Amino acid sequence: MSGSNRAQKVGLGYEVDKKMEQNYDREEAAGTPAAVVTWVNAVCAGEHDAIPSPEWKTMCTHLRDGVMLCKLINKLLKADGKSPIQFQKKVMSPFVAMTNIENFNKGAQDYGVSKEFTFQSGDLWEVRKGPFLNVLNGVHSLGFVANGKGVKPSYEGDIKKSLDLE
Repeated sequence: MSGSNRAQKVGLGYEVDKKMEQNYDREEAAGTPAAVVTWVNAVCAGEHDAIPSPEWKTMCTHLRDGVMLCKLINKLLKADGKSPIQFQKKVMSPFVAMTNIENFNKGAQDYGVSKEFTFQSGDLWEVRKGPFLNVLNGVHSLGFVANGKGVKPSYEGDIKKSLDLE
């Protein structure tokens, strides 16, 4: 499940992965995963099992089939007077999960999230810490868009600007 049959990255690929993991660690230190989990669980309360922990692998495996993300965006779209996205609740294959994730991203863009803040289905499906940063950033951005529309419960994440001086 976690890519153990993958060849190890070397060179530039390795450096990019390490940099993404460091950036994830910085977001974790800033409390972003905890804020995302708290908000997603609150918005989806009663409609989906809660994410039990803000630890990256727990979040990733819980969101991996795209179902909770689709329920989240549909609640937000409905509150905004927009049509819900289609998704499959019973995910029996990676293809279905990736379709759910793609539909979430389309819904997020329809809701007002910039395309730059969406993520690729593989960022979530592959269960790798570095790429999961893109998922975290996408839901983090969705929370800010929802706040701008007055959605309750409010997203409590912070915008932290940091300079990458390396």
